[in-house]
Amino acid sequence: MAEHDVFLADCPARTTLDLIADTWSVVVVFGLGRGPLRYSDLHDRIGGISNKMLTQTLRKLERNNLVERRTPPNAPAGVEYRLTFLGESLLGPVSVLAQWAQEHATDLGGDD
Repeated sequence: MAEHDVFLADCPARTTLDLIADTWSVVVVFGLGRGPLRYSDLHDRIGGISNKMLTQTLRKLERNNLVERRTPPNAPAGVEYRLTFLGESLLGPVSVLAQWAQEHATDLGGDD
């Protein structure tokens, strides 16, 4: 059996899935896939996300080394968010998931 087993309640791999499997984490990672964005630009890009939820999601991803917050050297006051190397490694799987969702959105039968 593998070192990590997502079927075990206390498995670190399950904790990792919990972190990245929520809608907003996936959308934020996908949104930062083309490069760094300021908070307001990221918020504008992601329809339907509240300021509170975007802030919480960015902080969670930052705490887990998927996103970094930095002040650009030659920019007006403010910060930008970018994927870390680890976050960039997640972009491939997230992009595949997002593409699948876009292709099959109408096939899933609508709301619960």
